[in-house]
Amino acid sequence: MTTGNFQDKTAIITGAAIGIGFEIARQLAAAGAHVFLNDIDPAAAAQAAEQIQKESGSCTAVPGDSSDSQFINNMVEKSIEQTGRLDIAIANAGITLFGDFLTYPEDSFNRVIRVNLNGSFFLAQAAANQMKQQATGGSLLFMSSVTGHQAHKDLAAYSMTKAALEMLAKNLVIELSQYRINVNSIAPGATLTERTLHDKNYEAVWSRITPMGRPATASDIAAAALFLVSDQARHITGQSLVIDGGWTSVSPSPY
Repeated sequence: MTTGNFQDKTAIITGAAIGIGFEIARQLAAAGAHVFLNDIDPAAAAQAAEQIQKESGSCTAVPGDSSDSQFINNMVEKSIEQTGRLDIAIANAGITLFGDFLTYPEDSFNRVIRVNLNGSFFLAQAAANQMKQQATGGSLLFMSSVTGHQAHKDLAAYSMTKAALEMLAKNLVIELSQYRINVNSIAPGATLTERTLHDKNYEAVWSRITPMGRPATASDIAAAALFLVSDQARHITGQSLVIDGGWTSVSPSPY
């Protein structure tokens, strides 16, 4: 996907210092986009942006809390001040807080809702208001999950937010298509990242229960993300693409 299709485009990606978000940012920058890379960890955001810059990509670190609507507005304004436009907004930031439904604490529930839903909703809103002013429109992308399609133990709150993001993408079709803004979501399955590899059994377990014989890599997910925010996908909107090596077709539990 590094074919120059994103030359001179501006993209914002939240929660992108590591993992899937970082790989999307890296591939977009390599393809010519100027990337505003957000993460709540200032040091991690700076390190990620520096690494992308060293690979000949254009990337600006924007540390801050992507669940805070005022910060989101400031981040969008910064992208406009520096590049004059905003073409792509990817709401990648999210948190997973496991817990039994019968005893799930309210503070955990509120954190999951705030980061996964508030942050995504208001990034889309701020980005769309800018894209509306541009004759070329733009692309929005939400980060869902296979858990928005299939039940997963101890993830009731998280799964609820991921299913909600897919409905948000569908609903925004009637709100934003007139402004040439398309909006989609991707639903990754098990993926090898810095976080999941903390579990020494993760790769072996998910290789065993995934029909394609392995979990996804961050590059697998990023390739799909880049397609959906590219000009080649301008007529695709309101859709969710599952990227799971076939797991949701059979859905064996990892437990």
